Amino acid sequence: MARKRSEPVSEHPVPTGDALDAGERGPTVERIAQDVASAIVEKRIPPGTWLREEALGRVYAVSRTKVRAALLMLAKDKLVQTIPDKGTFVCQPSVQEAREVFSARRLVESQIVRLFVAKAKRADYERLRQHVRVERSTLKAPALGVVREKLLGDFHVALAEAGGHQVLAEIVTELVARSSLIAMLYQSTNDAHCSTDEHEQFLRICESGQVDDAVANMMEHLHRLEASLDLNQDRPDRQLDLVNALMM
Repeated sequence: MARKRSEPVSEHPVPTGDALDAGERGPTVERIAQDVASAIVEKRIPPGTWLREEALGRVYAVSRTKVRAALLMLAKDKLVQTIPDKGTFVCQPSVQEAREVFSARRLVESQIVRLFVAKAKRADYERLRQHVRVERSTLKAPALGVVREKLLGDFHVALAEAGGHQVLAEIVTELVARSSLIAMLYQSTNDAHCSTDEHEQFLRICESGQVDDAVANMMEHLHRLEASLDLNQDRPDRQLDLVNALMM
């Protein structure tokens, strides 16, 4: 997801943040970036989609300069990539990248689990259990499938934030967003009921103070998520109306 950060630098600098927002009405650059990032993570905009500046400008009633600044923010999160003379597209992770993302998650989240077990307070556990209850409640509403998928990823982000390490939390936020793209591209067969049950079981192990067991449980969870992907298939060629996708 898009986060606050220093202004991006490119060969042709584009004014961002307050510099643009002060001189133009409509949503802020960061708001546009967050909105598009949410649409990508929630699977409304699939990998490979061309993010046309003109179309985005119409949706948000802003200039192409402001749209370009928002796309630069998304590029820093590895959610989009700009191809010279072609445009900006939602990233299409390769099979190798998919495996590397999950490998990176295991490395980072193993440390996050250790920090969480060492530092978490009763309020942190209650906050995460409330998150699990929300996950479970969304299973009763099939139309909210994209929201449910986002909640499953947000559990890992919330866990990282509760561990108190801001940099690791930012890394996990990016990796979870990229994982969502990977799941969308390679059609995850992940059962949301299982993920929610595993989150609940994981919290019970953490609360017992068995840090090694908690780490092992999280590693099994991430291995299962990766195993649910079909990493032998060709990339689908899926087209959509970008404007309608953002208006959903």
